[in-house]
Amino acid sequence: MKRLSLMLVAIAAFAMLPALTAFAEWTPGGPIKLLVAFRAGGGTDTQARMIAEELEARKGWKIIPGNVTGKGGAVLAKKIKDEPNDGLTIGMAVTETFSYGMIAAKNPGYSADDFTYLTTTTGSQMGVVAMTGNGWKNFDDVVAATKGGKQMRFGVMSPKLADGAYLLGKQYGVDFNIVMLKGGKGVMNALNAGDIDIGWGAGIQTKAVLAGDMINLLSGETTRLHISPDAPTMTEIGVPYDFGAKFVFFAPAGIPEEARTTLSSAIGEIINDKSTKASQFVTKAFSGPLVIAGDELTRHIKGKITASRELMAASE
Repeated sequence: MKRLSLMLVAIAAFAMLPALTAFAEWTPGGPIKLLVAFRAGGGTDTQARMIAEELEARKGWKIIPGNVTGKGGAVLAKKIKDEPNDGLTIGMAVTETFSYGMIAAKNPGYSADDFTYLTTTTGSQMGVVAMTGNGWKNFDDVVAATKGGKQMRFGVMSPKLADGAYLLGKQYGVDFNIVMLKGGKGVMNALNAGDIDIGWGAGIQTKAVLAGDMINLLSGETTRLHISPDAPTMTEIGVPYDFGAKFVFFAPAGIPEEARTTLSSAIGEIINDKSTKASQFVTKAFSGPLVIAGDELTRHIKGKITASRELMAASE
């Protein structure tokens, strides 16, 4: 009986080994390249570099940040797809890179299945913005001015947001002059210069709104903006689509599960830690920490793809 008991204990211990191995923390076999889909100094790049700095401090890893820009993240996505899936190359883009932007490109050179999605960090603060000097207090004032004969120039920085501007005009029975610009900074510069009247901002407008120089007239998110809680959402005014985005870390498809888990957890812990510069930055500039990871993130991306197709159909 004693021998049988000892045998059962040994079998039980052996059976537990795979589970223990699965939860073992992965250690990178060399420096990790962290490639960012947007320009140096922008909101995506800033949080990525803050996270890289904190990862080095906490884990002792060597992180090498860099920028691979172009086509809303598509250039980076194509590069990441063909990198080794050993966890030593990761990227940071936005969910639109793997949904609307990917579909609109027709043949972008990658698919959503070409990647392992690690974690989000935060959501955009997508809003329709105007200079306060125009005197408009809400979007109804913009519509009234347009119906009164003003040619309303609406700045956008992606085809998805152009669809949003079109649907807004359709909802109110007005035609906006939609102007495609390069990134959120392009929209902010055009607003300040008077080259456009209203435009989309994805958090870059926060400082100007808080200073009273600009006003968020609408929220393009599914919820109201934390800096402009009085601005209604698009859904509330009858345009039931989400024009916001989430910032997302990703890697080539098929990286080891322990690498995915370790990387996702380490980044998520940094963002959720209110004492870190990264957490403080996304709280000030965007919607605050918002961590979606693992299979839940994969499902979120697939949901974005479905929603993007519905938006495209509504905009035809």
